[in-house]
Amino acid sequence: MHDPWPGLRPWLRMPRLTARLRLTLLYGSTFLACGGVTVVALIFLVYGPVFGHTAHLAFPASQRAKAVGEIHATIAYDMQKSLIVSAIAVAVIAVAAAAIGWVLAGRVLRPLSTITAAARRISASSLHERLALDGPDDELKELADTLDSLLARLEAAFDAQRRFAASASHELRTPLTRERTLLQVTLTDPAATTGTWQAVGRELLASNTEQEHLIEAMLTLASSEADPGPREILDLAAITSEALAAARPAISRLGLHVQAAIQPAALDGDPVLVQQLAANLIDNAVRHNVSGGDIRVVTRTSDGRAVLSVANSGQVIPSAEVDRLFQPFQRLGPRPARRDGGYGLGLSIVRAIATAHEATIGARALPGGGLSVDVAFAPPRP
Repeated sequence: MHDPWPGLRPWLRMPRLTARLRLTLLYGSTFLACGGVTVVALIFLVYGPVFGHTAHLAFPASQRAKAVGEIHATIAYDMQKSLIVSAIAVAVIAVAAAAIGWVLAGRVLRPLSTITAAARRISASSLHERLALDGPDDELKELADTLDSLLARLEAAFDAQRRFAASASHELRTPLTRERTLLQVTLTDPAATTGTWQAVGRELLASNTEQEHLIEAMLTLASSEADPGPREILDLAAITSEALAAARPAISRLGLHVQAAIQPAALDGDPVLVQQLAANLIDNAVRHNVSGGDIRVVTRTSDGRAVLSVANSGQVIPSAEVDRLFQPFQRLGPRPARRDGGYGLGLSIVRAIATAHEATIGARALPGGGLSVDVAFAPPRP
């Protein structure tokens, strides 16, 4: 069907109700309503008493009705003229107020345009950019600062993800390269015997076990960073005692001296993850200890928070390296992955579980060597 007025279609379309337009309409309609009420009130205040006194004018009875009618007609004419003039004045001032409101609304909302443009421009490849909004410390400045904080957290998360992917690829590539080299050397060896191939098979099985442990640790870290499962009221003392008992064979093998001060401490958490946290802390204290060293395990309640403290002797750790040890695949020194499960994921799993439970971690290097870690869980919910 042919459109007879194609040029009028864009003009007939309703404008988009932006925040600026809504503020302008609000300013204009509020002023118009207040102006109308003011005009009506002034007219009644000025002319109301006149109507009341015309009935008491000193005229002869024969002329009173005519005089009152003329006065009323004059007043009505004046009222009509006053209403017209007032309405025109209010309309003109309302239009002016709407125009001024439009300009002021644009100036007030200008930071929102800046925030929107910057948010559209920032992507995964430019998360380093910030809004850095200037101006008064108002709601818009608070919104911009909040978005800057969010961008900082996103940038840190993306960087951590990239580092994790790169480190995981390296950790998985190393045993695969070793296995391929072992097979190629054996295949090209004309003197290889059945015993040689059996030794190669044992080596491959050991390497496969190593990769399996690494993948399990990576899956544990991934599940720890997700939302925890159903929470229960747990006794940290019972969980820690169980983890300590599981580590007794390794403790006996290294001849470590254990000092345990385990007291009941209630917390609200995922039993599987909390058990993994305690086991990883104790396992880390055992693995990175020295023969005949010390381990101290303490559970207590402080300010309503269940606290687990694990300290161990061992290699001297520079204070600047402590935070790095809680990142995935980070070890003290350039040590390769070991077949005892030391892949540099234990403390990162501890941190992920603590974060999921809104717990705080305090770690410090001990002067004589070793590490002390305190995990304080959030108070149990009623």
